[in-house]
Amino acid sequence: MNDTLNTILSHRSIRKFKEKKIDSETLDMILKAACSGSTLGNMQLFSIIVTEDKEMMRKAAPFHFNQPIATNAPLMLTFCADVHRFNKYCEYRDAETTAYSNLQSYQWAVTDAIIAAQNACVAAESLGLGLCWLGTITYNCDEFIELFKLPKNVFPVACIAFGYPDENPPLTDKLPVEAMIHHEVYEDYNELKINKLYKEKEEHPNTIALLKENNLENLAKIFTERRYVKADNEHFAEVLENALRRQEFKK
Repeated sequence: MNDTLNTILSHRSIRKFKEKKIDSETLDMILKAACSGSTLGNMQLFSIIVTEDKEMMRKAAPFHFNQPIATNAPLMLTFCADVHRFNKYCEYRDAETTAYSNLQSYQWAVTDAIIAAQNACVAAESLGLGLCWLGTITYNCDEFIELFKLPKNVFPVACIAFGYPDENPPLTDKLPVEAMIHHEVYEDYNELKINKLYKEKEEHPNTIALLKENNLENLAKIFTERRYVKADNEHFAEVLENALRRQEFKK
């Protein structure tokens, strides 16, 4: 197995970091890798907010629900879908400037930003760093738009904490690869197939401990009744929809 595959297959979320700054050369390499991925039409519809200042991290912390990692990591990278820069380019070249203020362009830009984020992750781990994605960036997207002073047609889609690991957790239990793979067309899941695909995950010690802790009967209910409940999802969906309108990503 080559080093790249080994890095990818060894990924795990790190939430405890050493008090060691990431030097500028390492950061530059991570950012260069992030900016070297595939993008739609080679328009590179993304931007990256680099946060190393602890005061800025403290300002962002409440919007990350005050997770310790939001302030303990030496580096946070926030990846934004960014059509604004390309619109500016069009403006300064006397080209159409409203062609990309829509959901189609938002989807292009989100894809570009996520590809950049994953490239940054692989690069960082290959250089001995650990990382953790913070899903809270989309929960409180409106707050981050204000904090980062994002102009219209720029939207935060991914936030990742980076640092040198101060822990070595086991690999996360995941579904077998076959659960996500479909050949030629989508193959729907019947109950028998679902039971087979989720069997190992449901019998994992982590799952057993979670069920006991929450007094619930299965893993699905951990998600729907504890982690990502309907009321929260609907609330944050409304926040997301309103923020998209505000940033002028319209139909």
